[in-house]
Amino acid sequence: MKKPRIGIVGGGKFGEIHLKACAQLQREGRAELCALADVDARVRESRAREFGVRTYENCASMLAAESLDAITIATPDFLHREIALTALAAGKHVLVEKPMDTTVEGCEAMIEAADKRGLLLQVDYHKRYDPYHQELERKIRAGELGRVQYGYAHVEDRIDVPRDWFPHWAPRSSPAWFIGIHMYDLVRWCIKAEAKAVFATGTKDVLKSLGIDTYDSIRAHIVFKNGASFAVDSSWILPDKFEAIVNQGIRVVGSAGMMEVDSQYRGSLSCTTAAGMATQNLGFLREERERDGSMRYAGYGIEAIQDFVLNVAHLMEGGSMRDLGGVAAFGRDGLEATKIAVAAHRSVATGELVDIT
Repeated sequence: MKKPRIGIVGGGKFGEIHLKACAQLQREGRAELCALADVDARVRESRAREFGVRTYENCASMLAAESLDAITIATPDFLHREIALTALAAGKHVLVEKPMDTTVEGCEAMIEAADKRGLLLQVDYHKRYDPYHQELERKIRAGELGRVQYGYAHVEDRIDVPRDWFPHWAPRSSPAWFIGIHMYDLVRWCIKAEAKAVFATGTKDVLKSLGIDTYDSIRAHIVFKNGASFAVDSSWILPDKFEAIVNQGIRVVGSAGMMEVDSQYRGSLSCTTAAGMATQNLGFLREERERDGSMRYAGYGIEAIQDFVLNVAHLMEGGSMRDLGGVAAFGRDGLEATKIAVAAHRSVATGELVDIT
């Protein structure tokens, strides 16, 4: 098996997950984690020490110095486009964090650049890799729920995400862009339909009072071309004392059945200490020990990133893009999810139903 040479752009909160995923593939002899680009010198120093990677101040410098097959992008939302286009122009396969871009035009430019060079453009919609969601998708696809009529999804972050993790760029994002878009993609993947119209409402209150001018919450009512409709709530102002960073779930009702996935309390694993109560999502990321004592990471947050690397390896061995279907989200999936988010923000601003073309 060929071992793709991987570079990562963005070594912060979620970039660390990318580093862990690729470092594990390197230990298994299935990839080479070569380099990291990040604008923060402290991040570069810390990650170089922890993962043994060469570091660079930006993507262009990394691409000029390293012989890479692919890059992964874990930067703020609004930076994805230019980094992806730079890498695609250099002939590199690209995995980009959600959202693929915050504009329809940006997504289309990225797709065009990838298609022109026959490169893989994959989007990390890791909710698809959750086995509970995969079972939901399987039951819908098999017709066990009948014709899907309506549903509801919610995804909510604790307030420390926008307030403490990245207050400097949260005003250029929103709960819909940062987490809600996961559910926009998940719903369209599960029901195999594209959105045709969105009506949304949003509230600015708590974060704006803290000097962070962005929405606290956005509710989007999405009508799909197959007749189904879904309400999707996204928020990032859950209280500091809430027991987890993320709270999430999805409910689907069809003509012959219904199914709910409560992603918060699966397994009912909770722990209360002097620091408070915590509910852990071991499905997303968990640590395991190998027989030699080394650390191994598992969970759908890791597997979604590793899937991209293994897809690149498949292509390097002469495989076809047509072989990569199933769970992974590609450029056109990213485009369709962005169309929903753009329409939702436009609807919030205008108070009107927004058609998606």
